[in-house]
Amino acid sequence: MFDKRGEVDPAKIQRAFDVVETMKAEGIYTHFSIYFPLWLDPPSNLEWMPGFDGKSHSFATLYFNAKFQEKYRGWWKALLTTPSPTTGKRLIDEPAVFGAELINEDSFFFWTFNDKNIPDRQLRVLEQQFGEWLKTKYGSFDKAFAAWKNQKIGRDAPADGRIGFRPLWNIAHERTPRDQDTARFLTEQQRRFYDESTRFLRGLGFQGMITASNWATASPEVFGPLEKFTYTTGDFIDRHGYFGCRNEGPNSEWSLRDGHSWVDRSALKFESEEPGKPASFVHPAMDPKYDNKPSMISETTWNRPNRHRGEAPLYFAAFGALQDSDCIVHFAKDGVDWSVKPGYFMQPWTLTAPTQFGQFPAAALIYRRGLVKTGDVMADVTLKVEDLLKLGGTPLPQDAAFDELRLKDVPQGTELKQGQRIDPLIHYVGRTRVNFVGHVSNVPVPPSPAVKLQSLAPFIDHAKKLVTSQTGELKLDWGRGVLTINAPAAQGASGNLASIGEIKLADVTLAIPLDVAHAIVVSLDGQPLAKSKRMLLQVMTEEKPTNFRSESLGDRRHRITSIGENPWLVHKLDGVVRLRRPDASKLKVTALDSFGQSTSNTSPGDTIRLRPDTLYYSIEAR
Repeated sequence: MFDKRGEVDPAKIQRAFDVVETMKAEGIYTHFSIYFPLWLDPPSNLEWMPGFDGKSHSFATLYFNAKFQEKYRGWWKALLTTPSPTTGKRLIDEPAVFGAELINEDSFFFWTFNDKNIPDRQLRVLEQQFGEWLKTKYGSFDKAFAAWKNQKIGRDAPADGRIGFRPLWNIAHERTPRDQDTARFLTEQQRRFYDESTRFLRGLGFQGMITASNWATASPEVFGPLEKFTYTTGDFIDRHGYFGCRNEGPNSEWSLRDGHSWVDRSALKFESEEPGKPASFVHPAMDPKYDNKPSMISETTWNRPNRHRGEAPLYFAAFGALQDSDCIVHFAKDGVDWSVKPGYFMQPWTLTAPTQFGQFPAAALIYRRGLVKTGDVMADVTLKVEDLLKLGGTPLPQDAAFDELRLKDVPQGTELKQGQRIDPLIHYVGRTRVNFVGHVSNVPVPPSPAVKLQSLAPFIDHAKKLVTSQTGELKLDWGRGVLTINAPAAQGASGNLASIGEIKLADVTLAIPLDVAHAIVVSLDGQPLAKSKRMLLQVMTEEKPTNFRSESLGDRRHRITSIGENPWLVHKLDGVVRLRRPDASKLKVTALDSFGQSTSNTSPGDTIRLRPDTLYYSIEAR
């Protein structure tokens, strides 16, 4: 909502009105995220941001710079309280504005918090605040250094009232008394900002949902729970998470270009992003609930050109439903056309692509209508905030990259000791909850971590590389890379279907001889497939732009030699789908085009031979 100098931009406020009014007309809510450090590179002559040169992003500065905070609140006030020139209505009074996010992708606990990213004049302000905090706690710097066993660093300037910050890696791994004080100060500072900003929005009259931020940390085990604790001042917990494919090359973090390389990588096999490494048991879909607040994933996707990208919609729909994830936003809808963004570059997360939007019909039904059951709570973890501030960590880190070599350390019983970790595959079995205690004075504080853990043995078989949901509806064979969905109203499979041959589910049989394929039958009338009168069969393989070419570099790695152009191409389909019910041979099967319109009748429901160029089939009882 601001220009290059950080002043309110009326044109952007007007565009916000246009977005909300247009979305509302289509029944779509709007969620505002108006500040991201990469959007502001303060010029050198800003009175309220001294030390910047117009070339540096404003990482972490909003948490401690009071004048910046005043400017930031002015952006919110202008956005929410300016009357619309079209309707005369203020966005603060508009129920179609469901939410506000305070900061996008920033944190004291991410790698960007260091003296290379924060200008010296700004960092001195924070160091001064840390110095005041220490004098309040210890009475003097001499007593603080004595408590720290005289641990000092180069930026310490006690004569000027400033105390510096050790690198995050050292804080997370060495956890000295100085590190513990540093973590406590940064946590209090970050949480205070979120709390004060939330109260400011409420003071304006904003009644929508407020979330703090969404970022990862430099240590999921140690800093991760502190980060989430600072978010609990808001109404729900948000996060971002991408399934990367090791895009490498100039500007590869936001573009694909000729000469760039990537790695084909299957989430269904837990393949590491680094070829040759053991299976990596971490994924954005893993979604614990914190303090019983709703959860949102506001940015997520499988990056392209990974040939396994088509796993994403069914994967998130199925495991999102299992874990009771409240909102999953696939990133990013960058246009209304099925465009591959031709030209000298393409985006790595394009959503208007066949494997993504093309699978939304069935995936949306699974997720929105709960066609896959929500699982039981398999782990209830209580964390004492005081222990977290002492850098004790959590046994359930959300985005720690556990691999096969570390899983041997996972305890088999239900008694967890400090430093032990719950098997991350628990998120494929059912739900998990994390509760913070000790920050409210009248709440009893149990030992930390206190864990109620159901036995995972019936559901996880590491030897056979199988994990089954507690509901029995989902089975992930990570050895072969196949997910099967076997619920009453949704049945199908995703992944390397050729590796299994015939897949026999409760009411559906699949025989698809492709190593990358996704096929699902869902009920359209709310009835189980065994008696539904209206069903959708949706199938997908893999996508690529026309004339896209690459060369193999070995071990799943490839290099782009031609980025290609419009239109999208989809790998030809093959195989047979059979419905197993007494009237299957009488079911009417109609092939649909990519807009869902009828093209022609095809084989009966007991033998549906997949057409090479058809993605959808309507199945109806006569």
